[in-house]
Amino acid sequence: MREPHQIIHRPIITEKGTELKDQVNQYLFEVARDANKIEIKRAVESLFRVKVLQVRTLSMKGKKKRVGRSVGRTPDWKKAVATLKEGDSIEFFEGV
Repeated sequence: MREPHQIIHRPIITEKGTELKDQVNQYLFEVARDANKIEIKRAVESLFRVKVLQVRTLSMKGKKKRVGRSVGRTPDWKKAVATLKEGDSIEFFEGV
């Protein structure tokens, strides 16, 4: 079993993510590409001491980037949307 920090790479703080947090108590995270929903749920619950009701995942494609004549790509990554129980919140996102 992997450590929670190996599964959750970073929180995603965007305008859309802030609206989801305020309206329906959902939080966005960048997670390991091979992590499944059960691992993500356990990692969020153990790191932030909250109750997760639902996890949805999205596989995001990397973007093409260009520097001069050379063309490359950013790596593909995975996004998770965690829905928390009513009344729970993650302090990291508060005040954003």
